Amino acid sequence: MNRIMLSFGLMIWAHLIVAAAGADWPQWGGSPERNNAPEGKNIAAEWNVGEFEYKTGKWRSDAAENVRWVARLGSQSYGTPVVAGGKVFCATNNGAGYLRRYPAEVDLGCLLCFSQDDGRFGWQFSCEKLAAGRAVDWPGQGICCAPLVEEDRLWIVTNRGEVACLDANGFFDGENDGPYRDEPNRNRDEADVVWIFDMMKQLGSVQHNMASCSVTALGDLVFAGTSNGVDESHESMPAPDAPSFIALDKKTGKLVWTDNSPGANVLHGQWASPACAVTDEAPQVIFPAGDGWVYSFLAQSTDDGRAKLLWKFDCNPKRSQWKENGRGDRNSIIATPVVYAGLVYIATGQDPEHGEGQGHLWCIDPSKRGDVSSELVVDRDGNPVSPQRLCAVDEAAGETVKPNPNSAAVWHYTGHDANGDGEFDFEETMHRTLGMAAIKDDLLVIADLSGLIHCLDAKSGAVHWTYDTLASIWGSPLLVDGKIYVGDEDGDVVVFELSSKLKMVAENNMADSVYSAPVVADNVLYIATRSNLIAIEPAK
Repeated sequence: MNRIMLSFGLMIWAHLIVAAAGADWPQWGGSPERNNAPEGKNIAAEWNVGEFEYKTGKWRSDAAENVRWVARLGSQSYGTPVVAGGKVFCATNNGAGYLRRYPAEVDLGCLLCFSQDDGRFGWQFSCEKLAAGRAVDWPGQGICCAPLVEEDRLWIVTNRGEVACLDANGFFDGENDGPYRDEPNRNRDEADVVWIFDMMKQLGSVQHNMASCSVTALGDLVFAGTSNGVDESHESMPAPDAPSFIALDKKTGKLVWTDNSPGANVLHGQWASPACAVTDEAPQVIFPAGDGWVYSFLAQSTDDGRAKLLWKFDCNPKRSQWKENGRGDRNSIIATPVVYAGLVYIATGQDPEHGEGQGHLWCIDPSKRGDVSSELVVDRDGNPVSPQRLCAVDEAAGETVKPNPNSAAVWHYTGHDANGDGEFDFEETMHRTLGMAAIKDDLLVIADLSGLIHCLDAKSGAVHWTYDTLASIWGSPLLVDGKIYVGDEDGDVVVFELSSKLKMVAENNMADSVYSAPVVADNVLYIATRSNLIAIEPAK
């Protein structure tokens, strides 16, 4: 590789990491490495959110403690907050009905902008639902991802399968930034669209139920997944040749490259988000895919408009099988990769409607190239077998599984036999997960959908402890100020010491389910519940 280009990429990477470590938290996971482990001090461990009126949802602050402000979200909110430039952005649906032209009864995908100081509503980006309905745009779900913000620009994937670039200031600056100038309303409480790339129209992709991808960027490129998936029968793909992963010029929205590596092997949907890493060899963008593989590509422009594959890794055992409604042991990936100390961490999972099941957490060395899976499938003659959708190996046809001498697997975690009985009990099992890991001081914390929190050694994969919250967990942990924060579906945020020894510090009820990850910016803790965004003061 050209050393000048590599040095340039490393300088950009260093700038991004420094920016993410400051007062802002400008994207999902804070930086392209996606590690939700910011710097912070005096982060509150205990608070009281107060009460909410049953009929109106209005916050009653008189009983609240350590709460700076509360802002109303929609009725279903899955997006993690992003904090940048004095603003807090959070994706949701239209349940709050902020805009006069779109009362709360109108189903929309929404991105809301609030003041970081007091939670005052600023503007709303509104995305009307697709006419095709629940097959591609599930009712009531809104926008389900987090935006990326850099200076006065914001990028987000909409429920309509678009990558949209917005002016982070909305129309407050009195200008209509282009080239997109067809906004139906230019009031100060509306979004100013800069450009839109419609993935379904321009690429032919067909999302399953919804589009969801928290984009990231490196240099001049922004990276997104198309959410290309199966049809309503769950047996075939309407667009198997359409791209799953894309790179766009983040200034213009021009398509730079595409890749459709999962092809027709997508198991269900593709709702995961990419991460970026810069190794000694190359800048990489790492995409988890709906076929259960992770794909890494050169995070640069290419001459032919095709992504340049660096490595790929199958996160499922080769003998695992995909069965409808979660009955099998072959998984997709919904979690986001995390890059820490030069290694990649990723876990498997499925649609939460598919229930509990065995999950896999992997630590991968991204310096290797080619197929770096832990296993290979070969035919009778020893030739490699192409990946298959339902099961990777057909033993009746003489195919066999063997270790991969080129494996990049550093370690693999499926659970731990704590009581030594030769079996994995429920509390000893790594289940399917929707959330990503968070890592700090070589301590890795990840929560699974079944409600277990796992703390491991990031270098070896050795288990320190597990804890059962007794409630489903959809989101990811936050590690900050020597503490661990995890929210659950029962509406509790449990706080632990960040330690190899299990020690709970507090449990705080948020008065509503928490489906996203807590974040910290400028020493303020932000937590999105299903219906409210809550800013929690630093501890006194």
